Amino acid sequence: MDADPVAADVTGGRPIGVAIVDDHPVVIEGVRAWLASEPGLRVLAMGDDPDEVLRLAPSADVVLLDLRLHGRMALDKLAELSAAGHRVVVYSEHTEPETMLAALDAGAVAFLAKHEGREHCVATVLAAATDRPYVPPTLAGAMVGDPRPDRPTLSDKEREALLLWFQSMSKASVARRMRISEHTVKQYVDRARIKYTRAGRPAATKAALLARAIEDGLVRPEEIGIYRSQAQTDRPTP
Repeated sequence: MDADPVAADVTGGRPIGVAIVDDHPVVIEGVRAWLASEPGLRVLAMGDDPDEVLRLAPSADVVLLDLRLHGRMALDKLAELSAAGHRVVVYSEHTEPETMLAALDAGAVAFLAKHEGREHCVATVLAAATDRPYVPPTLAGAMVGDPRPDRPTLSDKEREALLLWFQSMSKASVARRMRISEHTVKQYVDRARIKYTRAGRPAATKAALLARAIEDGLVRPEEIGIYRSQAQTDRPTP
């Protein structure tokens, strides 16, 4: 796979640094080999202690975190790392829909099942490093189903704004596509969040909101494409 041009732009051409946290040495070595073979990615540190790994690699662009460490679920540690500003990709064998959504609610930027292989692992890390969405098959399959009875009703503009935001890197690029102001885009996204909160299903993060939208049939996984943001040249209209 060729180096990702968007990633190169975002990082200034330097390799994307990745920290791997898992309590299975064989898994760590396998993932390290996958990532090391990808142009533009560099594994900075790995181990079974999140604090120690990040002490060795405090500037890692992405943290690949096993959700279960030493027999315990690491949701609290995930929330702590996310709150500290780390982009955390959860890498787990626990793929129950409620577990995946809990991880996204705790701040994970993506959820990857351990069986999904090199292609999806690399794609998820590259997307996470550049704040782009990526929906691996397991997450997509878990979230697609009959619309829930507590699904909020979104307007056409709210749904369009959400879809474009999920596809893009910034609200500025959404504003350009919709020919509206960036402030109006933010209003549409905020209204969707408020509606989910009122329905008893808050979505504090972009990843959680995407998961809920897929779960409710408001967005299809195949609609989540990746395109280069035009945010630097956007001039939103009022």
